[in-house]
Amino acid sequence: MRLLVFGFISTFFFCAHAESPAITPKKTIILFNGKNLDGWYPYLRENKYNDPKHVFTIKDGMIRISGEEWGGIATRKTYRDYHLIVEWKWGGATWGERKDRARDSGILVHGVGEDGAYGNVWLESIESQVIEGGTGDFIMVGGKNKPSLTVDSVEIGGQHYWRENGGTAKTLNSGRFDWYGRDPEWKDELGFRGKQDVENPTGEWNRQEVICDHDQLTNILNGKVVNHAYKSSHTEGKIQLQSEGAEILIRRVELQPVTKTP
Repeated sequence: MRLLVFGFISTFFFCAHAESPAITPKKTIILFNGKNLDGWYPYLRENKYNDPKHVFTIKDGMIRISGEEWGGIATRKTYRDYHLIVEWKWGGATWGERKDRARDSGILVHGVGEDGAYGNVWLESIESQVIEGGTGDFIMVGGKNKPSLTVDSVEIGGQHYWRENGGTAKTLNSGRFDWYGRDPEWKDELGFRGKQDVENPTGEWNRQEVICDHDQLTNILNGKVVNHAYKSSHTEGKIQLQSEGAEILIRRVELQPVTKTP
């Protein structure tokens, strides 16, 4: 089994900070070509733009994110008004403080500002959560500024759950909006499965979609709408895939134009 290790040269990636107009897809944009990480750069809590532990590699046509060190890979270009598709599955390895906790990762959209703005790890952004039992949540990832979203939701036990019908508009600039079926009895434990989980079990592929349409965001998991937000403070930026203590494999990352409903 061939393993291609992607090497990074620190100074090269400082050009990633150069500002240019955000791209709106007019046709499908393939962000991962199955061969290398062209168009992406790493940022890690301990090693910044270097990756000596090979957290990010290409394996059998997939991106393997080991999870060993906290950080992510981000697109060098910025995007707006797109339909993002990411196909992923959990691997087996877990690490550090999350070794015995729910497998955790995330897809960050509308990433802006300095690398490592949040906790010296991630971009200021809005997260489409990837975590056992909570995939599809929205999380506001703060940086110099605090991203905010509005979601029609109900409050249960201090948490806000999206409700397509019957929810009350709630605006937050920190914390989390849960997907509609997140188990109120969710526990941060390895292999957690909720009663209504849409996410497939460990080792099976998932298709996660994030539709970013002006100030609206919609999370779709395995063909089902699980969360919807509007009045987003952030409407463009980089896309960042997290390394957060769990091995995750990614075989597809692409952008499609937003399809307007008549």
